[in-house]
Amino acid sequence: MRARVEVFAAIRRDARVEGLSIRALAFRHGVHRRTVRAALESAEPPERKTPVRVSPKLEPFKPLIDAMLLGDVSAPRKQRHTARRVLARLVDEHGLDEVSYSTVRDYVRARRAEIDAEVGRHREVFVPQDHAPGAEAEVDFGDVWVILNGVKTKCQLFVFRLSHSGKAVHRVYPSCGQEAFLEGHIEAFTTIGGIPTRHIRYDNLTSAIKSVLYGKGRNRVENDRWALFRSHYGFDAFYCQPGIEGAHEKGGVEGEVGRFRRNHLSPMPVVGSLAELNEKIKAWDEADDRRRISNRLRTVGADFLTEKPLLSSLPVEVFDPGLVLTPRVDRSSMITVRMAKYSVPARFINRKVRVSLRASELAVFEGRSLIAVHPRVVATGGQSVDLDHYLEVLKTKPGALPGSTALARARAAGTFTSAHEAFWAAARKTDGDAAGTRELIDVLLLHRSMDTNDVVAGLTAALAVGAVTADVVAVEARIAAARRGHPDCHPAVPSVLVGPRVVSLTQRRLADPASVIAGLPADNRSLPSVAAYDQLLKLKPPIATTTPSREQIS
Repeated sequence: MRARVEVFAAIRRDARVEGLSIRALAFRHGVHRRTVRAALESAEPPERKTPVRVSPKLEPFKPLIDAMLLGDVSAPRKQRHTARRVLARLVDEHGLDEVSYSTVRDYVRARRAEIDAEVGRHREVFVPQDHAPGAEAEVDFGDVWVILNGVKTKCQLFVFRLSHSGKAVHRVYPSCGQEAFLEGHIEAFTTIGGIPTRHIRYDNLTSAIKSVLYGKGRNRVENDRWALFRSHYGFDAFYCQPGIEGAHEKGGVEGEVGRFRRNHLSPMPVVGSLAELNEKIKAWDEADDRRRISNRLRTVGADFLTEKPLLSSLPVEVFDPGLVLTPRVDRSSMITVRMAKYSVPARFINRKVRVSLRASELAVFEGRSLIAVHPRVVATGGQSVDLDHYLEVLKTKPGALPGSTALARARAAGTFTSAHEAFWAAARKTDGDAAGTRELIDVLLLHRSMDTNDVVAGLTAALAVGAVTADVVAVEARIAAARRGHPDCHPAVPSVLVGPRVVSLTQRRLADPASVIAGLPADNRSLPSVAAYDQLLKLKPPIATTTPSREQIS
């Protein structure tokens, strides 16, 4: 359009200044004489005429298409004809295979709008809304795929978004169950440092409601635990209309799910655990505070700073989002929760324990004491086994350790290190299989009270001199802890100690007197002598050489 305006202006200028004829103007500007006449008549170029495209092959079938679209007026939204379905019916039922999809699509688009207007069905009109600071938020879940431990896994992205500032909190969980739903809220409330004062908008999630009361507005029958959670944190819930009709009522979080997934989770993230992924997501959320939404003048973080003081304060007590269960410990020292097995200490066999099933982990309690914590197993029939739970049993049954599931899982997880393997092999070679395995178990028991790195350092020091005993490992582990300033260890460790920290007396005797082993000073003492003991031989009574008679004996 702009180029035509410039051409018209040039034609009018040349005609005015130079007085050129229509033919000369057409030749100079390379246009038709009709264009020159139009330019001389008006400075504004006329609108281009769009040719009316005709589809003669589709013309006989247009009444059939109209009938299909009229039938859609009373049909459910998800069972109405699409342009592709219309074309498929024309091909299958009437043999129309010479018309392209684009031809049918263009006709269906135009004709559907005309039919909707004829029957009085108009598109819904959305009214822009203004959200007060600190008053409202929106929550939703979205599917996301993650390469978890080398396996492509479907997870759920929890999104909490403040309606005013657009500040969002994201977390990835194995499922969208109630445990993840509640835990996501707690994470979001803790991150933003408060709670919206008016309400939070939701879909009709089964994690929150039992049933939708159709015909009764937005009334819902809520889950008891969800109602307790809302009461604890003091906020109201706003439930959107069921189905696609209510999607626009929380359009902010709907768009946020897609935006975050496209910008941060594409391509699929490769992580070893969901905890590792969620740590990355926290950093991404902080970086997103510097972005601007649409045409806003201020960033998300700047708007959130003005919104944060207006949020309600958090309660003093923290709500436990876990589902409480009471399974019984079987003979294998395992409990079954949601079709998955978890180990507990063997002393609780045949007793009931209390379980808090959370979104990413499972905590086991005996009374108020925490006795075990496992990452949540999502796969049906999966297991989470901790070698530490079986050590007392293995002390009496050392032969069960090599083929145990607990040892295999510890090796796979990396908690049973190469230092443990080397110590076990050396101990079995020195003391035999049973006694060597018991020494290893005593070393494994040290992990309950000492840091793993310190125990590994103790194993390395013990192996350096061939002292494969748990006592030596314990001493060297405490020295390693003292070196790094552990508060429970004695800080006075001589700084002159270099080389091996375990002293072998055999090596000490066989070493060169001029050398110093393990930081010990040179031994300048004289060799021991037995001369003093020879004096005892002079005091010894003489030994009789004759045999006494029978009378002397009697």
